[in-house]
Amino acid sequence: MRNTRIPAAALATATTLALVLTACSGNGGDTPEAEEGGGAVTIDAEHSVGAMEDFEAGTTFAATEPVDFSLMYRDHPNYPVKEDWSVFQSLEANQNVTFTRTDVPLADWDNKKSLLIGAGDASEIIPVTYPGQEVQFVSGGAILPVSDYLEYLPNFSQKIEDWDLGAELDARRQADGKYYILPGLREIPDVQYSVVIREDLFEKAGITEDPETWDEFADQLEQVKAANPELSYAMTDRWTDTTPLGAMLQYMAPNFGTSGGWGYSNTWWDAESEEFEFAGTTDGYKELLTYVAGLVEAGSLDPEITQNDDQAVQKLVSGQVAAISGNTQEINAYRQKLADAGQPDVPLRLIVLPDGPYGGWLAGSRLSSGVMISSDAAEQPHFKALLQFVDWLYYSDEGMEFAQWGVEGETYTKDGDVRALQPDIGWNALNPDAPKKLNADFGYSNGVFLLANGSSKDLLQSVMSDEIKEWTDAVLAKKETLPVAPSAGLDELELEQTALLDTQLKDAVMAATAAFVTGQRPLSEWDAYVAELEGLGATQLIDTNNTALARQDG
Repeated sequence: MRNTRIPAAALATATTLALVLTACSGNGGDTPEAEEGGGAVTIDAEHSVGAMEDFEAGTTFAATEPVDFSLMYRDHPNYPVKEDWSVFQSLEANQNVTFTRTDVPLADWDNKKSLLIGAGDASEIIPVTYPGQEVQFVSGGAILPVSDYLEYLPNFSQKIEDWDLGAELDARRQADGKYYILPGLREIPDVQYSVVIREDLFEKAGITEDPETWDEFADQLEQVKAANPELSYAMTDRWTDTTPLGAMLQYMAPNFGTSGGWGYSNTWWDAESEEFEFAGTTDGYKELLTYVAGLVEAGSLDPEITQNDDQAVQKLVSGQVAAISGNTQEINAYRQKLADAGQPDVPLRLIVLPDGPYGGWLAGSRLSSGVMISSDAAEQPHFKALLQFVDWLYYSDEGMEFAQWGVEGETYTKDGDVRALQPDIGWNALNPDAPKKLNADFGYSNGVFLLANGSSKDLLQSVMSDEIKEWTDAVLAKKETLPVAPSAGLDELELEQTALLDTQLKDAVMAATAAFVTGQRPLSEWDAYVAELEGLGATQLIDTNNTALARQDG
């Protein structure tokens, strides 16, 4: 971890919803205070150094004098930070912004972030924070309640309204009615993961169409195994060494009326009863595990669910399996590994996600990794400018395009609405053989500066191949989005009481999931499993959440 002062990126404005901010008496380091009683929302001149007077949605942010913001920077090993990146140079030249960075390696990111915030050493801007991760910091007062400043966030506020995200944002409110994170926003649901199949081996079994349901997919796997007896299994899976079948259970679960894998949460919102249930003991979760255990029992799915990613992918490359979990980026990585192994013509396809017994659903949230702002930022002379910068970079159309594509004429060209990387620059499936990379060599398409992979449908699809665009459109046409669960609104004591319960219960569910799926524990012991979770506090956890929810409703 290191601190570095460097040219920064363009961010933008933020404001206040129902407060009048006026300066404390004293120097510019005092914190603006909220006055009761309405009137124009203002941050005084001493906290507006560098801020624009006429900043609104669609305005290009440029500080009126040089400003330097502190930034907690997540340093990714695939694109380690460089001092001479174009993203920093452009932000200094065009937005008059530089950063004092605290660089934290990706492997230590969440732990270091927590330690720095807890010690009172947090940077002003704290990106790469997923909704829910902010909760642990609320009671300590180290994080700014950003919902108090919405009028200074015109681009953010406009996207919330235009994309109908108000209900999802409200679900991030804490017991005090405020939220403490500016999440990444998606115009359309995030669809990336599904099953990647070898089309040639499926066609050998007479299968040319994607399955409509997961039951039909199970039948297809049996047919593929029978038609290709050299296969060890029809399917193996990856992303499973830390969370059992992390990706697979996550993309399947909504169609079974539950959550699973990476997306598992102990609290499941039953929209019909309007109450929380314990996800790991619902009929939907049992049905999900019964289905996957059936794949293993039939010999269709590889029972080795503790293997690492390399081992799983090698089974695909070596012809031991005909299917594996993948996503819109990894399918190209699979193709490259096959080419490296002398098999450049093996046809692969992402299947359109099938429906399940619960119907055709995608997980509900369109909120993604976002930004926290430290409370100390409000004490700085450049507070208003910092809010404007954050709003512009992360939520304006111009800022998002800049963070995704870089500088027109330098990193990309644009003809109407069509963007193209310069021939010597590549990113993912775009110019994959180019000698330079948009993120590693220029700093763009970087999660520190770009939330939700671009946010808008236009930007999300601008970096997709035609194949992935068609797949995405097909999934979105087939699926509906699950209702968004409301915030339970747990108070500080309830958060403390449920934190340990939540962790130990999730650990127990994950251990049992692995055992049930692989057959190490028969599903005939389901009632005993439920009793074990009751003993660990499952009912207490759910009752606490439902009680807090009822308290909000009056």
